[in-house]
Amino acid sequence: MLKILVVEDDTNTRKLMCAVLKQNGFEPYGAEDGIAALQFMETQHVDLVVLDLMMPNMDGYELTRQLRLSWETLPILMVTAKQEPQDKRQGFLAGTDDYMTKPVDEEEMVLRIKALLRRAQIASDRKLTVGTAVLDYDTLTVSRADQVITLPQKEFYLLFKLLSYPNMIFTRLQLMEEIWGMGTETDDHTLNVHINRLRDRFRDWTEFEIVTVRGLGYKAVKKR
Repeated sequence: MLKILVVEDDTNTRKLMCAVLKQNGFEPYGAEDGIAALQFMETQHVDLVVLDLMMPNMDGYELTRQLRLSWETLPILMVTAKQEPQDKRQGFLAGTDDYMTKPVDEEEMVLRIKALLRRAQIASDRKLTVGTAVLDYDTLTVSRADQVITLPQKEFYLLFKLLSYPNMIFTRLQLMEEIWGMGTETDDHTLNVHINRLRDRFRDWTEFEIVTVRGLGYKAVKKR
């Protein structure tokens, strides 16, 4: 089973989160603060960390920075009552992969954890398989049978992101910040151009398609 470390100073919250994770097939462990979490990870392998922000001895921001020094690719999910945009931004700058605000929807937390673990596996393999199509992160290629298409970097990253989470809707802002960076001055037109180029390139492919969700953004759909 995949091991998940829950770092939360509130005992009841920590126990509840561990119980939910155990019910969903994970092997959860608890730590009351950042120092205890780091001590635990010195002797135990962990597949993902769920951590609170407001904790004694070491807050979640500092714990995330410390984790990134030794476990660069470890998936991290911040869960906190702090809801201001600057708090979320600070969390991502510290190195978290995802961010949820309390009160936490248990089902959503499990779904996010599964998505992060899947993303971590994809990042480790650096390849993504969709039907008979294979996306290779190192060569920026999409291939099937004897057909290979090499994409410009931004187009590849955009397609890889969408296909890593099939059927998940991404807003235009999410995609622009993910592909072009936070604070980018990239506008909707640039994103639309890249989406249309991808649609033209893969118009005849039966493995996937990019769908516009009116008023929201885009999602990738597996055809078979």
